[in-house]
Amino acid sequence: MPPKKPASAKSSSGNKGKSKGHPDDIFPMVLTSATQELFGCRADEDVTGESPYKLLKKDDIIHDMKTRAAVSDFSPVKQIVLDYPEDEILLVFDRDFTYDQCFYLVLTPEAKERILNPPEPETPEVLENEVNKTPEPRKWIPQGSELEIEKESVKETREKLCFKFSRVRRKFGAPVCFSDRNAADAKDAFLECPSYKDSRFSIKQMQRDCGIQAVPKLQSSSAQTQWKVLKNISTQYMPREQSDEERESVLKCKSLKNFLNSVTPRVLHALQQTEIMNVFIDDWKALGAGTDDRDFYGQVSESLMLFRALSDQTHTKNKKISCVHWHPTIFGIIAVALTGKKEEEQLNESTNVDVRPSLIIFYSFSDTSGPQLLLECPDDIFAFEFCPSDPNIVVGGCINGQVVLWDISAHVTHLQGTQAGGKKSSINTDTFDLDDNKDKKTPAVCYCAVSSIESSHKAPITDVQWLPPTFEVTRAGLAVENKSNLSVQVVTCSPDCSIMFWDVRSTKLSSHSASGKKPFGVPETFKHLDRTWKPLLRISLPKLDTSGEYAPLKFSLEPYTCYENNTGGTPEGNENGDSSEVIPDYSQLRVPSAKTLATLEDVNTKLYVGTEDGEIVYADWKLGKDDSGRLNSDKPLHCSSIHHWFVNTVQRSPFFKDIILTVGAWDFAIWREGVMGGPIFQSPSSEQVYTVGCWSLSRPAVFFIGKEDGSIEVWNLLEKTGAPVQVNEHVTKAKITCMKPWTATTSKQHFLAVTDDLAVVHVFRIPKTLYVPSRSEGLKVRKFFELEEDRLKDLLRRKELWAKEKKEIEELKKKMKPEMPQKTLEEEEEEDIKDYKEYLMLEERVLKDLGLWQDTSEIQ
Repeated sequence: MPPKKPASAKSSSGNKGKSKGHPDDIFPMVLTSATQELFGCRADEDVTGESPYKLLKKDDIIHDMKTRAAVSDFSPVKQIVLDYPEDEILLVFDRDFTYDQCFYLVLTPEAKERILNPPEPETPEVLENEVNKTPEPRKWIPQGSELEIEKESVKETREKLCFKFSRVRRKFGAPVCFSDRNAADAKDAFLECPSYKDSRFSIKQMQRDCGIQAVPKLQSSSAQTQWKVLKNISTQYMPREQSDEERESVLKCKSLKNFLNSVTPRVLHALQQTEIMNVFIDDWKALGAGTDDRDFYGQVSESLMLFRALSDQTHTKNKKISCVHWHPTIFGIIAVALTGKKEEEQLNESTNVDVRPSLIIFYSFSDTSGPQLLLECPDDIFAFEFCPSDPNIVVGGCINGQVVLWDISAHVTHLQGTQAGGKKSSINTDTFDLDDNKDKKTPAVCYCAVSSIESSHKAPITDVQWLPPTFEVTRAGLAVENKSNLSVQVVTCSPDCSIMFWDVRSTKLSSHSASGKKPFGVPETFKHLDRTWKPLLRISLPKLDTSGEYAPLKFSLEPYTCYENNTGGTPEGNENGDSSEVIPDYSQLRVPSAKTLATLEDVNTKLYVGTEDGEIVYADWKLGKDDSGRLNSDKPLHCSSIHHWFVNTVQRSPFFKDIILTVGAWDFAIWREGVMGGPIFQSPSSEQVYTVGCWSLSRPAVFFIGKEDGSIEVWNLLEKTGAPVQVNEHVTKAKITCMKPWTATTSKQHFLAVTDDLAVVHVFRIPKTLYVPSRSEGLKVRKFFELEEDRLKDLLRRKELWAKEKKEIEELKKKMKPEMPQKTLEEEEEEDIKDYKEYLMLEERVLKDLGLWQDTSEIQ
């Protein structure tokens, strides 16, 4: 047992509060923030780890103990302070918590002198005549182990065989020409030496000495605990009362009077109703999840719940869905574009290949018996979008490269009648053929205009978007003001290595279609564009390092949301489709002169593009002038090959305009505009192919990823970054092709539309845990993106440093490497002669060992 410590000579009052594990002449203690402020010893400000000492006056400590009595932090050492002989007492800041507290008080003058003036360490004296001698090894004393070592050692018992290979002297240094040759064509092309059993002798193994040792599997691992800032915590156990002056100032405060005046009626009303309640909170929110978030058994569900499954075998047989969009203003209306499957897929599913017309189908929540509206297309549609200014205008991109426009304004009343609680309206027969079959209940709308086939894309249009109504683009790619405040231009991209801008307005006042009179029932909204529509601007994406161009599949523009001096023009209807403003007439719009429009310098003309080879390209659509003065597309600002297959999603965050989500075949990445070093976040590779992705409309940290096996991954950047927080297995029976979230403003319901290869639309209700944001979620996600950006910049800086160090090491090796002197022709001839003599000697030795050597001197 260790010896007991001697009893301290201090008074009992001083030893009463001391804890074990510290010297007797110090006292660890906790100082509250008020005490630190009073004595000027605030942690990490007045006293630090480099300067931890603070001299406190004895009179100040005694005054503090008299003023605050038991509340004073020095009350445990009251008697020691009173008996202290000097006027100043030393207080030390213990940052490392050596004695379990952040401060300790020095109780004796001797300890104070020892801490302030520590003694210098003694240095051993070195004698001048002393010389370090190397120890001599002791004499080896054999114990018998050398015999075992000698027995186990391996010794050679036969001479080594030596072989020498040579070639004819005239072939030395001769040029050689290599070519492909089949070994089976020539007889002596190869020599096979198969192994065989020699019957002349056999070796029988009698005994073998071997050692076995069992070694456990070792695994190296490390862990690091995150260091947190130490904070002082204090507890108040005595009440603090205000003075009379402070009470009068509080009672005279105007803010308190206003608060009492606003709250008093509600409190009196609650008391009159004989209820005990908190009038400052929403009781319905305090109950938790509502009935809409519960499953069949009444339990709250945290995963996606199927709400509707929409399909129509009449029009979707042998088809798959390529694009899906919710109607911007009418509740429960969803539109999908159908494309034909490949011939191999059709032959695998059925022996009869059924060719059906290309359509865009409108479904409704309230009537799931079939489609509510059909949009006829000249060819299969890969992408379409509703106009932001007028939801009755729809633009689409065909598989043959043409751009198509529809006007469904004549059928809005019919779509509104399909809502829950709406009345079924009669169909206006003037808008389509009277010769249609009477059994056909679904109205069909023919397209208003289609672009010229000669001026369109040469490959399928894979993405189409409307420009925002805040600006428009000129033929040179400049962003100018939009006086009409309507979305009048469309952007399309195609794998034919081009991005095109289209204008839906007429260039002249008397513009007529080249196709002549429209068929009966076709709207004449865009008759001036039909079959003569040409792109306003065409840009290409030349490759940075090599010749050729990038093939875009998806792109994303930054929305310009400055609505200064806007007097209207963007109708915002409610979910029933009603609008107090007049719907614009696109047939009356004309292209203004570019000279009268002011250039907008603050519009971001750069866009992110995903290609079919997996590259993410950051380019500017403004045209630049070459040496000859002609306008051409400049090379992209940045290109990064992140994804290993074609990019299927390029989408900006609805909360941060500079954050972009891109999804490839095996992974996804998050980019920040302006950061050229690469993505700020990249996911690990997936076992299943990713097919589509989309952001959540209500939570900045949540997004959804669709997979080829029909599963949906839910990612939350604030909970996990290496794996999804939820995986909804096999929500569809086929590959997921599209996903689109939607929020109903009146009912506050959140839905997610998911389509698959079987042309089925699955509408899921998003649970409350996935659409209610956490507290300050936007700020936390912004901080997460900033940290990831700093991490990327640090990684790039380290890579540059490593490359520079590697280059310096290689240059140093070249300098240290001795230069070989150049040999003369005579020296080279002497070396060749020496090598030839060695070859002859090796040849003679090998032939003698084989018994084939013949001495030429004896033969002569």
